[in-house]
Amino acid sequence: MCGITGVINKKSPVDIQSMMDAIAHRGPDSQGKYEDDSVSFGHLRLAIQDLSPAGHQPMVSQDDRYILIMNGEIYNHEEIRAKLDGKYSFKSSGDTETVLYGFAEYGVELFPLLNGIFALAIYDKQEHKVYLVRDQFGIKPLYYTVVGQETIFASEIKSMINHPGFDKSISETALANYLYFLYSPGEQTPFTACKKLLSGHYLEISSIGAFESKAIQYYDIPFTGAYDRKKEEEWIEELDKKLTKAVERQLLSDVPVGFFLSGGLDSSLIVAIARKLNPQQKIKCYTIDTSISSNKEGFTEDLPFAKSVAAYLNVDLEIVKADIDIVKDFDKMIYHLDEPQADAAPLNVMNICAKAREDGIIVLLGGTAGDDLFSGYRRHQAVNLKRRMDFIPSFIKRTIWHLVKHLPSKSAFSRRVKKLFSLYQEKGEERQFASLYGWLPQAKIRSLFRNKNVFDPISFLTQRLTQIPKEKSILNKLLYWDMKYFLTDHNLNYTDKMSMAHGIEVRVPFLDLELVKFSTTIPPELKMNGTETKYLLKKVAERYLPKEVIYRSKSGFGAPVRDWITKDLSELIENYLSKENIDKRAIFKQEEVSRLITENKASIIDASYSIWSLLAMESWFKQFNKK
Repeated sequence: MCGITGVINKKSPVDIQSMMDAIAHRGPDSQGKYEDDSVSFGHLRLAIQDLSPAGHQPMVSQDDRYILIMNGEIYNHEEIRAKLDGKYSFKSSGDTETVLYGFAEYGVELFPLLNGIFALAIYDKQEHKVYLVRDQFGIKPLYYTVVGQETIFASEIKSMINHPGFDKSISETALANYLYFLYSPGEQTPFTACKKLLSGHYLEISSIGAFESKAIQYYDIPFTGAYDRKKEEEWIEELDKKLTKAVERQLLSDVPVGFFLSGGLDSSLIVAIARKLNPQQKIKCYTIDTSISSNKEGFTEDLPFAKSVAAYLNVDLEIVKADIDIVKDFDKMIYHLDEPQADAAPLNVMNICAKAREDGIIVLLGGTAGDDLFSGYRRHQAVNLKRRMDFIPSFIKRTIWHLVKHLPSKSAFSRRVKKLFSLYQEKGEERQFASLYGWLPQAKIRSLFRNKNVFDPISFLTQRLTQIPKEKSILNKLLYWDMKYFLTDHNLNYTDKMSMAHGIEVRVPFLDLELVKFSTTIPPELKMNGTETKYLLKKVAERYLPKEVIYRSKSGFGAPVRDWITKDLSELIENYLSKENIDKRAIFKQEEVSRLITENKASIIDASYSIWSLLAMESWFKQFNKK
C-alpha cells in the first residue's frame, strides 16, 4: 500500500520530488525514485509485505528491462509466484516482485490474474512503453493527464497540479455529477483534462514520441444473465466457503491487522469469519460512536450492536468518539478527498484510521461492498416495491404524486415516499431506477448553471448497461451500477483517501475476485427475497451471528448532514456561497443557489446534500484551483 506518481515521455526537467512530497502521507516508511531520459517515477512506501529493503520500490528486474512502482496488495501472489519459480531469481518475499516478473512472463495477460487491490506503472525499457494499470474494482485510485506529449500520473490529483503544464480548466459535467450523484461516476474529475483510469483498465503509453493511447478494458463485472440453479442450502454452503477464502487471503500481512466493526451485518460477518480462522488470536476492532448523529438523522444507533458482536465473538473493541468539528474539519476533508465529494462518512473513516494508526495497527479489513454485491440498499428494495405499485392505475399514481411531492422534506419517511413515487416521472424501467441515484432533480441542477448544462446523468448510467447486454434482471443492473460507480467513485475513493491520510491500508474482502464472480451467478431472488435485503448473505450469517444482529434495521455510516446544513454550517454557507465567491467562479447563478438554500431551510425540498456539494466545490476551488 503506497503512493505512486510519475511523468512519461519527458520533454522537460521534472521535479519528481515535489510531486512525491504532495502525497508523502501515503508512504511513511520510505521513498524511492527512478529517472532516465524518458520517464520519472516516484514511490512512497507503506510497508505491508516483506518489510526489508528487498521490498523497496521502484523495483528493477535483474536484466534491467522492467521498472515497477505499485500501490496495493496482491492476495494470490504466492500462487502466481509458484508458477514462475525456477524461471526467475526472487530476492524478496513480497508481492511487488511477483508482479514484476509476472509481467515479464505474461505481459498484459497478467492483469486479469491479479486478485487484489492495486494501481501500478510498469516501464518496459526495451519496448519503450509504460503500462498504467488499475485493479478490477477501482479499489486503489489512479489519475492521469496529458500535457503536450507528456503523460502525468499519480495516486492523487494533488501530486500533479503543480506541474507547469497542468490544465486547470473546469469540467461542468463533473460538477453536475457531484450535484446529482454526490460523486463523479466514470473517468471525469473536476479538471476537464484530468481523468481517472477506469477500474479494470490499463493504458499502454509510448515513452518516446507522440502520445498515443487509449484505455483498454481487461475486466468487467461478469453479469451474463445466466444463473446457476442449486438448492438453497448448497448456495449457503458455497457462499460460506467463498467468503472464508476471501477473508483468509486478505489476512496476508507482515504488519498488525485490525477490523472495522460497525455492528452491521457485513463488517460483523467479516470479523466472525476471521475469528473462525483464528480461534485463539487476539483480534482488534474499531467502531465509531455516532449516537448523536443517528438520533438526529433517524438512523438506528450502531454502537449497541457493535458492542454485542464484540462480546459474542470475544474480540477487543475500540470505541472511537465521532468528535467532529465540522467547520474546522471541512476543508481538511476535501483536501484529502482530492475531489468535492458530498458525504460526511469520510470523517468517520478518518477518525477510526487515526486511532488505529496510533495503536500500531497498519491494516484494517471492513465490510464495504456487501450491500453492492448482495443487494443491501433501499433502492434495491424499490425493485419489488415498484412491481407492486405497477398494478395501481396510472391516474391514482399521478394523484398520489401530486400529493406527496408537496410533503415537507423534514422526515425520512416523507423523503422516501417522495423518492419512490418520483420513479414514475421517468419513462422506461432503466431510467426510472437510474433516477434513484439522484439527490436533486435534473431540472433544478440545470437551473443552477450560468451556461446551459444539458448533461443527462441518468443517461450516463443507462448507456453503460450495453456492457452487460444479456443481463435482464433490473436488480442486477442496479448492482452493476453500484459496483462500477457508487462503490468505485464514492465509497472506495473516500475510504482510500481518508485511510491513507493516516498511513492505513484498508482491505475489502467482499471484493475478492472469485467472490464477485460467484455473486453474479446467484439468482436475483436469493439476493432480494421480497423486500428482505441480502437474503442469501443473511442465511450464511446465521451460522456465525445472533439473529438480532443479522435482521436489525439498516443504518448508515453517516453524520447529521441535514442538521449541520441548517445550523452548524450556516456561517460557512454564507461565506463560501456568497455572491462574491459565486460570481468569481462564474459557473453558478447566485440567485438560484440562494433559492436552493432558502427552499431547503423551509423544507420545500430536500437539498442538504446538494448544498453540501456546493460547499465542497468551493472548498475544493480554494485549495486546488485558486482564483
